[in-house]
Amino acid sequence: MRFAKLHGAGNDYIYVNGFEERVLDPEGLAVRISDRHFGIGADGLILVLPPEEDGDVRMRMFNADGSEAEMCGNGVRCLAKFAVERNLVKGRPPSSVAPKAVVRVETKAGLREVELRRDAAGVLARGSVSMGRPRLAAVEIPVLLEGERVVDVPLTVGGQTLWMTCVNMGNPHAVFYVDSAADWPLEIVGPKIENHKLFPERVNVHIVEVVSLEEVRMRTWERGSGLTLACGTGAAAVGVAGVLVGRTGRRIVAHVPGGDLEVEWPTDAAPVRLSGPVEEVFTGEWPE
Repeated sequence: MRFAKLHGAGNDYIYVNGFEERVLDPEGLAVRISDRHFGIGADGLILVLPPEEDGDVRMRMFNADGSEAEMCGNGVRCLAKFAVERNLVKGRPPSSVAPKAVVRVETKAGLREVELRRDAAGVLARGSVSMGRPRLAAVEIPVLLEGERVVDVPLTVGGQTLWMTCVNMGNPHAVFYVDSAADWPLEIVGPKIENHKLFPERVNVHIVEVVSLEEVRMRTWERGSGLTLACGTGAAAVGVAGVLVGRTGRRIVAHVPGGDLEVEWPTDAAPVRLSGPVEEVFTGEWPE
């Protein structure tokens, strides 16, 4: 089975061309292929499939533990690059020298439109995606609380009380503000929050250190994958949460361990836009 490994700000996935390859057990394959010691090593597996509705391509994403996720902001940008460069998107051949290419991707969270831009060498090196409008009601996260918004709500974990803001960006997120993102014990507390009884579908956990109204540092414990170098939907959720709690403006740069992501939420009624790098690392052949 042929594959390619791509990443967006260090959030890396194994991509398989579902137009040509048939994957019978994607859940099991995701576990084996993502293992960083006995597999290729990745945060998960993404299948690039023919569209079923109005998109150019369709995405199925599986976390490193084999669970299927609704969306991935970094993964969908890289998927668009993969599709364009392999001529899977009609009318957008890889030899094109246009400054940008637009790909409509069907996901389990809905249709996402990705705009790719080329660098000075003509390489598709950066992507911007409309992430849709955030869903903020407790039932939409989902979190077993009440209310139209879950903003600065106390959550007790391991004997300490944290203050939580929840956002659904196609998948569930819980955001916590701390004094120092680098020093906070995310690897210990993250899995406890991910699997907390309040979250029936588990949750992505983000800790955020505010640098200014336009800049934050964040780290992520990703549902189904653990510590990751970046999370695109998470950065979008952090951008929304910052507005809700009054800590940041509507346009921020999120410094993540793997690089920088840009988030913009123009108005409450507008979709969130996420921008960041896209890069192919290598290609290969998996023996199964």
